[in-house]
Amino acid sequence: MTAPRDVAARLTGRAVRAERPLSGSLAEVTLDDGRVVVVKRSGEPAAVRAEAAGLRWLAGAGAVRLPAVHGHEEGWLVIDRVPDGRPSREAALRFGRDLAALHAAGAPAFGAPPPDGPADAYIGLAPMRNEPGDDWPRWYAEQRVLPYLRRAVDQGTVRPGEATTVERLCERLPGLAGPAEPPARLHGDLWSGNVLWAADGHVWLIDPAAHGGHRETDLAMLHLFGCPHLEAVLAGYQEEAPLADGWRVGVHQLFPLLVHAVLFGRGYAEQALAAARSALAG
Repeated sequence: MTAPRDVAARLTGRAVRAERPLSGSLAEVTLDDGRVVVVKRSGEPAAVRAEAAGLRWLAGAGAVRLPAVHGHEEGWLVIDRVPDGRPSREAALRFGRDLAALHAAGAPAFGAPPPDGPADAYIGLAPMRNEPGDDWPRWYAEQRVLPYLRRAVDQGTVRPGEATTVERLCERLPGLAGPAEPPARLHGDLWSGNVLWAADGHVWLIDPAAHGGHRETDLAMLHLFGCPHLEAVLAGYQEEAPLADGWRVGVHQLFPLLVHAVLFGRGYAEQALAAARSALAG
């Protein structure tokens, strides 16, 4: 059976000094030059390809910090470890500015995958199709909201009668989406667990579901699942790239809530329905 230390040695070209399991799918490996890398295993090779391509694409913007990718093979990914630090308001302000710069780096289209990334990607454990489109409201409804709504209905997590609320929101999205914006370069799964407050005083991002999208989607996910010093993150962001008045949090939270409903059940379905009702009520 392949061991993380063997994968790390092969993909970094260095001898291995030590290996420490972090979970069933993660391990820290110390190389002979003292550097520490994280070795990640997935049962879905496409997920590894998508994550590696996403990390490289986001890093290519030269904005937010991301761990370097040493390589991937057959469901394995090797990246640099990010040394732990503590959240601070200064780091949060800087992160907000950096996130604005990341989004401004743009994407070829809404739904565009990273270069060399597969169209059939993942957000967490859920499959996510990256199918490019030019019109954000239509693309968001057809490629992000409705596929997960259908899965949730098929699972019985959302009742058929309740689905009409979300479908009605999708029909009204052109009038609810706010001013048109160009495709932003999104992290795509920006919850607090993927936001690392590092020892160097900066925020680093991991585990992206990167694609072209609306910049408010990343911010809405930060808001949904909580983030230390969130008000400072948003203040830093607004300094660099002010949002249109009345940014539409509930509209953008609908996608991650439905993904979580598919993965984790009824509680998230109820939150998704509440978000849809709130957005429809204006």
